[in-house]
Amino acid sequence: MLYWFFGTELGSAIRATGANPNMARAQGINTSFNKVLGLALSNGLVALSGALLCQYNGAADINMGRGAIVIGLAAIIIGEVAFGKLFHNFGLKLLAVSLGAILYYIVIQFVISTLSINTNYLKLISALIVAVFLAVPYWQQEYFHKGRRKKEVTHA
Repeated sequence: MLYWFFGTELGSAIRATGANPNMARAQGINTSFNKVLGLALSNGLVALSGALLCQYNGAADINMGRGAIVIGLAAIIIGEVAFGKLFHNFGLKLLAVSLGAILYYIVIQFVISTLSINTNYLKLISALIVAVFLAVPYWQQEYFHKGRRKKEVTHA
């Protein structure tokens, strides 16, 4: 349903507002309305998922959602880093987020089982994994440009 919605005119306006608000405003899009609508849509989906989780568990606890934002952020970052160069279509980018979540859990499981780290340190491990995946594009760019500069210097 999200793929369908973001294919409509209103959904495309929200995507444009998120990508480049100045350009969206220049195209005549009401960016203030789209920001509020995007926040309302995302918070509504969060509320729906929380309600479904409580219904599934049969109970609610104050600590149930702790760490969900980190997992969501990790899924987006890992999906973008791992599949950003391959996927340019919006539908495939949505798929990349799901694949990023799967990859995140595979890495977490690998670290916990292989290194036999105490599971009490799971939040620390999660933060380190997110930090590493955030640093990968920077490292790639830094080493790519350094190698390129050395070639340019030797040819000059």
